[in-house]
Amino acid sequence: MLVGVPKEIKNHEYRVGLTPPSVHELVARGHQVIVQKNAGTEIGLLDEQYVAAGATIVDTAQEIFARAEMIVKVKEPQPGECAMLREGQILYTYLHLAPDPEQTAALVRSKAVCIAYETITGPGGGLPLLAPMSEVAGRMSIQAGAAHLEKSKGGMGLLLGGVPGVAPGHIVIIGAGVVGTNALQMAVGTGARVTVLDKNIERLRQLDLVYGNRIATVYSTGHAIEEAVLAADLVIGGVLVPGAAAPKLVTRSMISKMKKGAVVVDVAIDQGGCFETSHATTHADPTFVVDGVIHYCVANMPGAVARTSTFALNNATIGHALALASKGWRRALLDDAHLRQGLNVCQGKVTYEAVAKTLGYDYVPADSLLA
Repeated sequence: MLVGVPKEIKNHEYRVGLTPPSVHELVARGHQVIVQKNAGTEIGLLDEQYVAAGATIVDTAQEIFARAEMIVKVKEPQPGECAMLREGQILYTYLHLAPDPEQTAALVRSKAVCIAYETITGPGGGLPLLAPMSEVAGRMSIQAGAAHLEKSKGGMGLLLGGVPGVAPGHIVIIGAGVVGTNALQMAVGTGARVTVLDKNIERLRQLDLVYGNRIATVYSTGHAIEEAVLAADLVIGGVLVPGAAAPKLVTRSMISKMKKGAVVVDVAIDQGGCFETSHATTHADPTFVVDGVIHYCVANMPGAVARTSTFALNNATIGHALALASKGWRRALLDDAHLRQGLNVCQGKVTYEAVAKTLGYDYVPADSLLA
């Protein structure tokens, strides 16, 4: 199969769909790979390294989309990229369709085979292709929050760990999944007071066993969230409903009653965000203020540490990329029920139930298109 890797064009996005080692894996199995010029240069992955791995360098994204049978990306295709997709072409990338009706409509029109990293499941449960970026974003959320608590960034001027004789700040983490757990690891390290909320009592027990009295675990209810948020200096939102829009757990009313100069970091923003006041921002302009509260809602947080993120992502994605290239999309999806969960749009149909329900499309099960 001919596999194409375009350069990412989203604002301040420097990750790349395939690393040179991943290209080598594909080429070693008889596939061809074309990579857009300078696709990885910003993170030290030079064209010469791709050539050494067996890829061919091409000048433009237009050539990548025109020639490749499968496009491997990181972020969702931008409008110009959607317009270049063609019927039957495989698109393998993050999509996050539920909060993005325009992209969904464009992919439906393209009749391409669109496989989303974020809904592919794993044998042990969970979302293994989303997990590495959730790990990165969870860890980054604390350092981003800490930076924006500084007065020069608009925050209240608070050092999370405090100093002797001055109380530490209070971090509240909503959701104890991959994002929340990784945020928690970093939060405890700051020396701040940390509260984590989740509906999974067993998960809270596990965290209590690990961290003991260094954290407070709280069963998540509307009342508990409000109580914690109003006492917080920094709130991390890390909830996820696979493939669907994130629930709005922190209301506008709660935000209005928070401390002035407090910071909220919405790691769920790719799926629409879990704060009612959230809207997506970019690394170029990462924050906005609502009722005196700093909102950090960057939709591609891991792009800020793009080299680490690219290698972590490729570790998770290359196995399915090899299967798709070697077997073709139908056979690969028939053979692997977990990969089949990644099929979101195919041949002009919406094949992921949560996306169809959220955006008002007829749901067409993936199985019906694989005969």
